[in-house]
Amino acid sequence: MKKWQLIGSTTALSSALLLGACGGAAEKSDSGDTKSSDDKKLSGEVKGDGSSTVAPVMEKINEDFSAEQPDVSVSIGVSGTGGGFEKFIAGETDFSNASRDIKDEEKEKLKKEKIDYTEFKVAQDGLTVAVNKDNDFVEELSMDELAKIYSGKAKTWKDVNSKFPDKKIKAFSPDQSHGTYDFFSEEVLDEKDLQSEKNADTNVIVKSVQDNKDSIGFFGYNFYQENKDSLKAVKIKGDEGKAVEPTDESVNDGSYPLSRPLFVYAKNKSLEDNDAFYGFMEYVIDNSADAAKDAGYVPLKDEEYKKDKETLEKFKK
Repeated sequence: MKKWQLIGSTTALSSALLLGACGGAAEKSDSGDTKSSDDKKLSGEVKGDGSSTVAPVMEKINEDFSAEQPDVSVSIGVSGTGGGFEKFIAGETDFSNASRDIKDEEKEKLKKEKIDYTEFKVAQDGLTVAVNKDNDFVEELSMDELAKIYSGKAKTWKDVNSKFPDKKIKAFSPDQSHGTYDFFSEEVLDEKDLQSEKNADTNVIVKSVQDNKDSIGFFGYNFYQENKDSLKAVKIKGDEGKAVEPTDESVNDGSYPLSRPLFVYAKNKSLEDNDAFYGFMEYVIDNSADAAKDAGYVPLKDEEYKKDKETLEKFKK
């Protein structure tokens, strides 16, 4: 079972991160060379919320940051991408983690509230479609076949492909609070609602696929990586018709059809006025590559982190 007990656990994770940021000892990650880019000692408070998919990356970063900057308290909630943006729009947070692009309606609400923001990318994810490990007939699916399943048009596996057995499909997915839901809906179903058994907790989705022989589900790449011995990843056919497996390489180069970036949206005013937040975001960019690996995701290309660093430096006093 995957170790990140995040979704629906905002209070618990926020408290854990806040405790760590207030002086708890933190070990370096196995990849080792995480470091701050400024030796200046900071103090203050930083608040974030949002995607449970992005949270493992941010937690790993904050463990090391809190060891170097014990007088900065960083709390990171996990109310989902949509819930995180709601708090960001309400002015409750300095940053919002997201597993999808910000929506036009969210942009409009931020504009109405006169909140300017900057988008940063921290890692690359491959939304992974998985079936039960004992499934011996599904090796690959096209986007159209995925649409049949999650639109509810296909009731049995035979409805998906005549070569598959006449067994009832049990489809699982995140609920609408998740950017993962939105991303899948947009990429596979032209933004239509999913017909599936939905859950706020990705760990429950993973276990549901593990426990149901004729099931299918999807979640972030790191959830699959940490449960790959008990799940079977499905290759996905893109527009070119080639079935691609989610791997570090295919996610990084975008050849895997359900690849996506993971974001942190930062409030500009907080970057300008809160030295602790600026220092935290500097640390995030400097250490995202190692943290992405440690969390089971794929780092961005070096030039993308360099671009983010240059963008951030425009806010430096």
